[in-house]
Amino acid sequence: MEPQTNEAHRTQSTFVTVVAWLFIAGAGFATVVSVLQNIMISTMFRLDQFQSAAGSGANQIPPFAKFMMSHAQVPFLGFLALSVTTLVSAIALLYRKNWARIVFIVLFGLGIAWNIGALVLQYFMFSSMPEMMKDAPPGFDTGFRQMMVVMRAFSFVIAVAVSILFAWLIKRLASSAIRSEFT
Repeated sequence: MEPQTNEAHRTQSTFVTVVAWLFIAGAGFATVVSVLQNIMISTMFRLDQFQSAAGSGANQIPPFAKFMMSHAQVPFLGFLALSVTTLVSAIALLYRKNWARIVFIVLFGLGIAWNIGALVLQYFMFSSMPEMMKDAPPGFDTGFRQMMVVMRAFSFVIAVAVSILFAWLIKRLASSAIRSEFT
């Protein structure tokens, strides 16, 4: 496909257009879902129930899970903010706004950090699981451990693949050829 030119005679790569449209579609869907999740969490669940549930199993619940249960609405609001930011930036990326290119580079960088942090968090979350399984029926523990190994391996492969993709996207968006498209 031939690069298009606009009034300023700048070439517009298919790469930026495809990235923008993919993120418009994905972030648009994520924004709708996130709005619905926030409505649901605000109307159907009482936050004090989450907090009391976190306090009732204080010895068995890993600290991060306990924190998340005590602050149940925060992740949903954070995901909404991220979805809206990505949607607005993706639309601006389509219009070749430089600030949107920079926002995407930052978001991809944060995505890499998130993947690394999630792997570390997963390690700490799953490391406390054997303690919780001491009262499990015989044989259940072996299957559970095998499942944990498979989950950790799969999560590691996905995190590495997504991080490599994000690093490549950062490299492309930071390249001089792509930078020259933006105002």
